[in-house]
Amino acid sequence: MLKKLMEQRAMLLKELETMVGALKTETEKNGKKVEEVRAFTADEQKAYDEKRAKVEELNATIKSLSEARSLDITEPVIAGSNADGSAQKKDNTAAEERAFVEYLRSGKAMELRAEGDTPAAPSDSNWTPSANGAVIPSSIANKIIEQVKNISPIYAMSTKYNVPGTLSIPYYDETDGKITVGYQEEFSVITATSGKLKSISLTGFLVGALTKVSRSLMNNAQFDILSYVISKLAEAVALWIDNEIINGTEGKIVGLSSAKNVITSAATNGVTADELIDVQDTVPDVYQPNCVWVMSRKMRSAIRKLKDGDGNFLLNKDATSKWSYTLFGRPVYLSDAVKMEKGKPAIYYGDFSGLAVKMTENFNMEVLREKYAEQHAIGVVAWLELDSKIENDEKIAVLKLKAS
Repeated sequence: MLKKLMEQRAMLLKELETMVGALKTETEKNGKKVEEVRAFTADEQKAYDEKRAKVEELNATIKSLSEARSLDITEPVIAGSNADGSAQKKDNTAAEERAFVEYLRSGKAMELRAEGDTPAAPSDSNWTPSANGAVIPSSIANKIIEQVKNISPIYAMSTKYNVPGTLSIPYYDETDGKITVGYQEEFSVITATSGKLKSISLTGFLVGALTKVSRSLMNNAQFDILSYVISKLAEAVALWIDNEIINGTEGKIVGLSSAKNVITSAATNGVTADELIDVQDTVPDVYQPNCVWVMSRKMRSAIRKLKDGDGNFLLNKDATSKWSYTLFGRPVYLSDAVKMEKGKPAIYYGDFSGLAVKMTENFNMEVLREKYAEQHAIGVVAWLELDSKIENDEKIAVLKLKAS
């Protein structure tokens, strides 16, 4: 369904681009080619508006479907059958977790079954041991992703797309021209101007995370292996994602490094209250309610010393805030990925739903039992595909330290 909707949207966008292109014509005057631009006729404008409205409807539907796919929906275990007489699907989450722990400890594939239930058929579960020892427990992978959201607020606030393949996200660009409104005289020609429909493309870069678990710890029946593996992988993945979506890597993930709203400080080692105000006011008021500040601990310490004309500190402790501090009414989040270095972004501000993050649904894990046998350990590796770019420049602003 999602693929068909995206194909419909791509077709409409192409039709809109063709309609806009038809407004331009070239004529020859005095031996020179002159480009002329006409306005839409009433019928053309109506057709354009209808197609654009359909594109916006498709955008909303595609976003809703993508978000629905990313939800971790667990069906309850209910005895009986559905209204149509078909057997209800049982919740195998607990069984998958027990099977995963058993496989880590003993290397034996365990039959999946709910408490007090008969053995579950292999097709009823998402846990698949294979000949090479690989294990793919989707319920555990989902728990890792949920912890990643808790550790990395920027990722949690971003707009997420859980689709495979290349994803094209359209946006309306008025950089080179916007619709103008003004007084006109009768019988005079009105010049037509408009923005352009553009798009950003998100692909997918392979990412792997590995954690090793001591066999001695696993042999301890009191040791919670499952929580250890989930927390260690989630922490490693979250910190890596945080760094990549903030700094990006050339030729790989772009993230926030392409931000266009950049304010440069007057000093190389600090910022002023006026510069912070400039950064905050770069983001339109309509997006301000969901905005947050992102900076390093060192930058926060520097801002804590700034005072207004009445001697009041600008940065305030706030027990009701997510991260204990607010600056000009908005929460302050600390990230080690933001460096306080000359010529580099030192503060990010905005509504981070303007950042698009595409993670494929094929997040999976493998257990490496033999590879680390000589270290008396077992490896657990997680694989995913990720990409990230800004999809709405208006929502995000950056304060960069002066280079020299």
